[in-house]
Amino acid sequence: MKVLVVGSGGRCHAIVEALSKSAQVDKIFCAPGNAGIAALAECVAIKETAVEELKAFAVEQGIELTVVGPEVALEAGIADSFKAANLRIFGPEKAAAQIECSKQFAKDLMQKYNIPTAEYATFEDFDAAWEYVKAGSLPTVLKYDGLAAGKGVVIAETLEQAEEALRDMLQDEKFGKGKVVIEEYLEGPEFSLLCFVNGTDVYPMPVAQDHKRAYDGDKGPNTGGMGAYTELPFITDEDLQYAMDKIMRPTAAAMVEEGCSFCGVLYGGLMKTKSGIKVIEFNARFGDPETEVILPRLKSDMCQVFCDVADGKTPVIEWDEQATLGVVLASKGYPGSYEKGYVIEGIEEIDGSIYHMGTASKDDKYVTSGGRVMIVVCKAPTLREAQQKAQAEVEKIKCDNLFHRTDIGDKAFKY
Repeated sequence: MKVLVVGSGGRCHAIVEALSKSAQVDKIFCAPGNAGIAALAECVAIKETAVEELKAFAVEQGIELTVVGPEVALEAGIADSFKAANLRIFGPEKAAAQIECSKQFAKDLMQKYNIPTAEYATFEDFDAAWEYVKAGSLPTVLKYDGLAAGKGVVIAETLEQAEEALRDMLQDEKFGKGKVVIEEYLEGPEFSLLCFVNGTDVYPMPVAQDHKRAYDGDKGPNTGGMGAYTELPFITDEDLQYAMDKIMRPTAAAMVEEGCSFCGVLYGGLMKTKSGIKVIEFNARFGDPETEVILPRLKSDMCQVFCDVADGKTPVIEWDEQATLGVVLASKGYPGSYEKGYVIEGIEEIDGSIYHMGTASKDDKYVTSGGRVMIVVCKAPTLREAQQKAQAEVEKIKCDNLFHRTDIGDKAFKY
């Protein structure tokens, strides 16, 4: 088979690697890909959102399966376009992708179908939103309604922070013109439950936990994710059963009921609160960096799983029992402004997996070209061993302009 992966980051590198192990796959293309992905796939200079160009390429090359990485491609309607041309694609159509692309759509759906989540209200007007915040309690959670590359959420602990965030989102339109969803603040450990979904068929992956804050001790600004791990000792079998029975399966069924049946990966960003597990957010695709720690545990044929789910068949999905942990190396200054073009050395010395997020190739060397640059992932029989191994391996990477957290996975041992 010829396969096309749409996207360019670490998530897509992990997807490409998993596909490369399939005996069914002869050739992988990645559009646009990155310097690391180029070792496993032929990178094609087409943007993720250039839907018609991607479709023409798939037709011309005889692509038998397309896998979509980023949400921007889903919002651009890539799945609708490909399906209309009878091209097999793994990823939800635009109407179903609203579950990520519109926070209000997701919250309204959960409220209608009694799926446990935080109390909320939606605003377009700054003054009305500001009055609501002042009348409520702190901390409070402010979410830009549309896509914001993981940066459209502010947990405001003071009125000053809340006012600044509301001005950013509603007056200055920092992420574009849109609404703001204001939610009650929930407490408890967060975790990610990703599921392969087609209609009402829902197949869970191992649970993972992402680390959003830039610095150790969960300090600093929110990022796209500074590291992740599986397994999670504080999530019991009963917790997982509850999440599947009360959240993931009912949400998939609700989407069918609403006339926007979901096919792809439904990502539940969940929190284990004192009053039960609740939804923080939904995404309509593989998470990043969760994908980089989940897919290395897949024992089944990745290509077959994608094809079976896309075709509405029951997939055979087996997982390795070992724990995985990944540490992200990011450019200094991220998630704010940062410099690019720094040489990265030591990659060949790593005993583990490396997935490139923001690298380029220059003079036969890898250089930094993004905020999050790469993730080092290690696997071991226990989480503590995986953590120790990953922290030791990440120190082998030499670059003048990178930083990383040293406490990825510590939360697992606190609950």
